[in-house]
Amino acid sequence: MTLKATPLNNAHRAAGARMVDFGGWDMPVNYGSQIEEHNAVRTDVGMFDVAHMCVVDIKGDKVRAFLRGLLANNVDKLQVSGKALYSCMLNPEGTVIDDLIVYFINESWFRLVVNAGTAEKDVAWMQAQNDATGAGLTITQRRDGANAMALIAVQGPNARAKVWEVIPESKQGTAEMKPFNVAFAQSAAFGEAMIARTGYTGEDGFEIGVAAEQAENLWNALVAVGVKPAGLGARDTLRLEAGMNLYGQDMDETVNPLDAGLAWTIDLVSERDFIGKAALQAKGQNSQFVGLILREKGGVLRAHQKVIVAGTDATGEITSGTFSPSMQQAIALARVPNGVNVGDTVHVEIRDKKLAASVVKLPFVRNGKILAV
Repeated sequence: MTLKATPLNNAHRAAGARMVDFGGWDMPVNYGSQIEEHNAVRTDVGMFDVAHMCVVDIKGDKVRAFLRGLLANNVDKLQVSGKALYSCMLNPEGTVIDDLIVYFINESWFRLVVNAGTAEKDVAWMQAQNDATGAGLTITQRRDGANAMALIAVQGPNARAKVWEVIPESKQGTAEMKPFNVAFAQSAAFGEAMIARTGYTGEDGFEIGVAAEQAENLWNALVAVGVKPAGLGARDTLRLEAGMNLYGQDMDETVNPLDAGLAWTIDLVSERDFIGKAALQAKGQNSQFVGLILREKGGVLRAHQKVIVAGTDATGEITSGTFSPSMQQAIALARVPNGVNVGDTVHVEIRDKKLAASVVKLPFVRNGKILAV
């Protein structure tokens, strides 16, 4: 099978990146030291190629009404141009087709960014709902073709300053911009740039969208001012420390989002109906999504390990686990039975051992600070 490549593939190879198959994409896992890349984002600035993710533009007179029924979070929260919202898109059974960010540009144009591995099914699902409702919208994926866009995430405490150095035209519109907002800048060097104050690391920064043919120029310009390229390995440890779900690992089309710690992204309060609402109301929440810190030596927390809760036959399961570079401890995200509380001790089956772990509130790390101890 031929792997798909982002517009930055040549830049990764020129930098000596170790490339891997990531869901059919040829992507960099690291450029030498995953730990150094992780620490650069926590203490200075790093950047990620996220051009495998897919921008989807939805345009038309009925776009707000359409998204009101398509998404579990409520787009009516988006009343000011440039505001963004994180949401799940559910199927009628109330499980997760994908998690995404939606940006409100204007009343006839909303922009979504969806996950790489789900992009094709996402667009097909949106188009099917468009046809079924007669909304008459134009749904355009922007990852491939003549109008393709590429996304670069610049993250860390010095990220915004570095972006302003490379795209000075962006500073005026983004210096006072709050998180989960987007602005557009016309760059002399790179053309139109979408600058979103969002990210997947628990640090401040921007996710930048430019025309695909400008991506390598922008990447190289960021390298030239000291932004450290970072790969999938660091991206995973950073997002896990930040308590952020990974689609396909922490939730998917078999998982109730209420059981994946995503209740905050689901509006069950308003009278608005959406796909999956009735199923969620019928199912309710059947487990909790928590953080774990391993308290005994002898292993590393990994996905699919069993979590044993004293005094009950019910068990939980780790969904994501790693050794935290920031904390120097083994940490995990896990679904555990209702009734488990922060501060409780559980045991994790690691090979032939049952090792003690503490239940902690997420996130573990945010904005360079360790929050879970």
